[in-house]
Amino acid sequence: MRILFVTSEAAPYYKTGGLADVSRSLPDALIAAGHEVRILMPLYGAARSAIPDLESDETLVPWPRGSVRARFVLHRPASGAPALFIDQPAFFEAGKPYEASSHDPLDAGRRFAFFSRAVVRYAQLWKPDVVHLNDWTTGLVPAYGLVDGLEPATVYAIHNLGYQGNFPPVLLDQVGLPIDLLRTENGFEFMGALSFMKSGLALSDRLVTVSPTYAREIQTPAYGGGFDGLLRFRRRVLHGILNGIDTVAWDPARDRHLAINYKPGKLDAKDRNRESLLEESGIDGDGALFAMVGRLVHQKGVDLVLGALPGMLEAGARLLVLGSGERSFERDFARVARARPDRIAVNNGFDETLAHRMYAGADFFLMASRYEPCGLGQMIAQRYGTPPVVRHTGGLVDTVTDGRTGFTFDDASSAAIVDAVRRALAVYKTRGWNALRRRCMRLDSSWARSAALYEDVYRLAVGSPRA
Repeated sequence: MRILFVTSEAAPYYKTGGLADVSRSLPDALIAAGHEVRILMPLYGAARSAIPDLESDETLVPWPRGSVRARFVLHRPASGAPALFIDQPAFFEAGKPYEASSHDPLDAGRRFAFFSRAVVRYAQLWKPDVVHLNDWTTGLVPAYGLVDGLEPATVYAIHNLGYQGNFPPVLLDQVGLPIDLLRTENGFEFMGALSFMKSGLALSDRLVTVSPTYAREIQTPAYGGGFDGLLRFRRRVLHGILNGIDTVAWDPARDRHLAINYKPGKLDAKDRNRESLLEESGIDGDGALFAMVGRLVHQKGVDLVLGALPGMLEAGARLLVLGSGERSFERDFARVARARPDRIAVNNGFDETLAHRMYAGADFFLMASRYEPCGLGQMIAQRYGTPPVVRHTGGLVDTVTDGRTGFTFDDASSAAIVDAVRRALAVYKTRGWNALRRRCMRLDSSWARSAALYEDVYRLAVGSPRA
């Protein structure tokens, strides 16, 4: 099968979150299964230096008041799926492509509308069997497909329904879409806005989200972001497929970032990574070390963790944080780290080496998310023998079994976090501690099983009546 995998970011070219990892790992797994796959994404200015040995072709992309010339730039890595980039500096040179510029609030909308139309143009040339779309930035592809003619089936993946790509309707005229597509029964008007997400949800042939539990959750008002009615209506074409992780990049037996490599039978070597991490962070090692790696935002329950810190410290826990996000959370973590440098350390931004060392050296991995479509951190932590402590939601439900492969808590509250931490600490350094760590390390979180499920969805999309 010929698959065009369309995304706004992919590792190693451009990354702001887990989508970039999925956009590399899943296409590579599909290649390994015998399919012909190309990753298609914008060529951002920041990514140019990461793309040597370019092959390119030019084309004209239809656009209001005249076509726009763009290049399709192909990069063939040493292994895995080749990546194709749409190069048009007038649209893609922005330093932060998802954010509107200070002088133009519609900038990001035009950027990803042009990207979507260029995707349709490339699909007309390459003729894939399936176009796999990812999140709001690709949501207008099926809409432009109605205008320009798109023959392949479309599969639309929801990685996070909280980011919807909603813009004032005035954008419609600027991106060359007819008003009828906004206002018809299956159009993409949402709360008076032009919604990229709704276009993808309403017009794609099949819908996928990144865990079975999240697929059920988003059909409810609590998690549906206003689209729960539409998703219930389309539930027969909605599939929940759990993400995997790159088990080559995340392998404690071969990870070049670690102080010492280790396997399930050599947990004394994992403990040496703990000693190295404690020395690096300045935290004392008398109690269990909890790690957090990720965005410091409301969705991730960061405020709940801050509220839980007094109880966690009283129970004997230590905390090491790596991430950035909302300024207020960054300031609050900096404040508590200054007050207790022996127990808490915070590193803002993202440091790839430190992230690997934290997964290996921590005793537990903390994810307090209010909602979590899938989550990769908990699966990476398990692979490194670092039991996760997570809220019972989304993909965390599908990957963590309380007391067996980590610890879970139900309520989105600081008190619930403290209770789960105390239960984790009750196992720490007991006879069951190493057994728990080994069970985590022996879980299969590879992409092979998930890729096979995506193959099934592609076949259904190709064989079904068009949306």
